[in-house]
Amino acid sequence: MFHTILIKNIFFIEKVIFWLIFYCCLSDAHQEKHFLHYKFTVLTKADTFPEFSAEVVADDRQIKHFSDEEKVWILTEDDWTEPPDPPDSRNWFLHQIRTLTNCTNSQCSELHVLQRIIGCELKKLPDGTMILTVFDEYGFDGEDFIFFNSDTMKWIDKNPKAKETKKKWDHQTGRNQFLKYFLKNCMNWVSILNNTKQSKPNIHIFVRKTPDDKCMLVLTCLATGFYPRDVQMNIRRCRTELEDQTSSGIRPNDDETFQMRISVKIDRNLKGSYDCLLIHSSLTEPVSVKWDGKCSDCEMDFTLFVIPGVVEAAVLAVIVIMFVIVTGKCRLKWQMHTMNQEIKHQRI
Repeated sequence: MFHTILIKNIFFIEKVIFWLIFYCCLSDAHQEKHFLHYKFTVLTKADTFPEFSAEVVADDRQIKHFSDEEKVWILTEDDWTEPPDPPDSRNWFLHQIRTLTNCTNSQCSELHVLQRIIGCELKKLPDGTMILTVFDEYGFDGEDFIFFNSDTMKWIDKNPKAKETKKKWDHQTGRNQFLKYFLKNCMNWVSILNNTKQSKPNIHIFVRKTPDDKCMLVLTCLATGFYPRDVQMNIRRCRTELEDQTSSGIRPNDDETFQMRISVKIDRNLKGSYDCLLIHSSLTEPVSVKWDGKCSDCEMDFTLFVIPGVVEAAVLAVIVIMFVIVTGKCRLKWQMHTMNQEIKHQRI
């Protein structure tokens, strides 16, 4: 029984994590998002983990957590405006799980898990449209359980086990009104976050040679140190966006800002003005950084060995020939073709 519930719970956690990652990463390059999430986990059999744990996460940063030792909430990030207080207490959660399992903490020999995520999210589209959403969802023993509709102030059961809970919670009109008020404050807090927490990106553009094709180069654009996380970035040639660009995705830095890297292969003999165009909410207008045309690792290093007599001359000749072949391979193909045509013409 313990293993079955544990596995289901792991699946539920994975599902929540997948949903969060998918939601946060969907169209990262085209829309800006901010969120405030309150996450709770309650256990009936707390042998290894605490019976109650909780945290508040804003834009991938934990800003508040519940201390199991002191039994109080602690602000993790002092430089952030403190978010609204959590809607329910530790004792309320313990009472709920004991009601659902029909046992007290001393009588429960089996593991049961109650999880909750409540919060709000703001999505800002490229045209400036703001979309605000709120949610309050529960999972029980690794399965979806029940969620709150703040518009109707009614609970929606997602599991047969939740029908009794729905009936009871629907009649708690005072609490449901408070939850709606809490979610409204959550949206106000996220809106303030959107206007206050910003950091401009540092942008670098550079080139390296490709190991498998001497005629091509890899042009890379790196943006780092920006906040919030959403950014739009493209590499262009003569102001035209290049195709087949690869991206690292948006990744966190140690200082809780973000970074992103994009790359594209270019023909080393194709002339033109290359630049990296970046759009971010911390900037009043898009920023363009041009490539200076330099390639740090494109020059071939040679080490000449001192070999006496004819051998020295032969080795030197081979090195010179290899240098010509490597550095001018793309142009050399056409020159050799032209030379062969002239030789054939002379023989005729």
